[in-house]
Amino acid sequence: MTPPHDPVGITLVGTGAFAREHLTALATLPGADVRWVVGHDLRRARDFAALTPGARATTDLAEALADDRAVAVDVVTATPTHARDTVAAGEAGRHVQVEKPAALSLPQLDAMVRATHGTSLVVGQTVRFQPAVAALAAASRRGEIGTPRLAHVSWYTGHAWPGGWRGWQLDPELSGGHPVHNGTHIMDLATWLLDDEPAEVFARGFRTFSPDMDSPDSFHVQLRTASGALATLELCYALQRRGDLLRRVVLVGTEGTLAHTTAEEDGLHSDAATAPPPSVDGALRTQLAHWLDVVRGDAAPLVTTAQVRAALATALAAQRSLLSGRRERVRDVPGYDRGADDRGADDRGAAVGAAVVA
Repeated sequence: MTPPHDPVGITLVGTGAFAREHLTALATLPGADVRWVVGHDLRRARDFAALTPGARATTDLAEALADDRAVAVDVVTATPTHARDTVAAGEAGRHVQVEKPAALSLPQLDAMVRATHGTSLVVGQTVRFQPAVAALAAASRRGEIGTPRLAHVSWYTGHAWPGGWRGWQLDPELSGGHPVHNGTHIMDLATWLLDDEPAEVFARGFRTFSPDMDSPDSFHVQLRTASGALATLELCYALQRRGDLLRRVVLVGTEGTLAHTTAEEDGLHSDAATAPPPSVDGALRTQLAHWLDVVRGDAAPLVTTAQVRAALATALAAQRSLLSGRRERVRDVPGYDRGADDRGADDRGAAVGAAVVA
């Protein structure tokens, strides 16, 4: 086991806006040693590498993977390249964190899990590390409300406007569709809090501010689990100011209710920026610190691959429902049924992950 805060050599794959946020957060963590920045544009990769003393830039992931001191790879790229880069890193014996959604299909995700079997795979479900969500989940795991039976999440944010999305995000073949691209967060939150196998989904999409855009900016989802628990989910990315957030989470169990809303928090707003509410602030840094602990062998992944698979299958079923206008069974998502041996490995990790939360 590596002593705490011993340097962990990291390759950052990606040079977009969120990759920059990862780089900024990693710079604040003891022991995070970013050795490589990989991007398709060498000049941009060099600009990123210049932000971290000693980091080198390349357009060739294989060059970075040849560095034995870079034991961990942080994949922060567009979704279509997640599987390719994760499999390459895993087959090179590297630990991997990949941004959500982890993949565009369950077979892609399964290949990523197999490739990292000898190391570790962590998926960046940042919402789980937000202080309010972590506290709510911990209270539920302690049994404070008995068995969760109902979840209601309303999530409104300013992300797509002004101007709307462009490029690959609008192509379901590249993004998975809105329920997959952005909805994975809320799907993961629901399946994690209810702690039950997703069974059936019904989704409706709305073009609230985007009548001419190919993708709806808002959608509603009803999720039924195997035991009959229900999640009602609302997600809207059409608030006018980027960074605005209004969220309400209610979890009802057999013996009580837990709830949180950002409406009860003070926020700082200006024409230039909106400060995140205290209930979400610092989540990315906490997530990355946890990832380094996983790489060192000091923690089991809080976000297990079994849970990632359940959330991704739910999101894929929601996209199918948007297109069909009907309820869709999660098990009908291509690749959902697979060998029990694979499930067993993931489920053993899930038990440890639940203990970490509590």
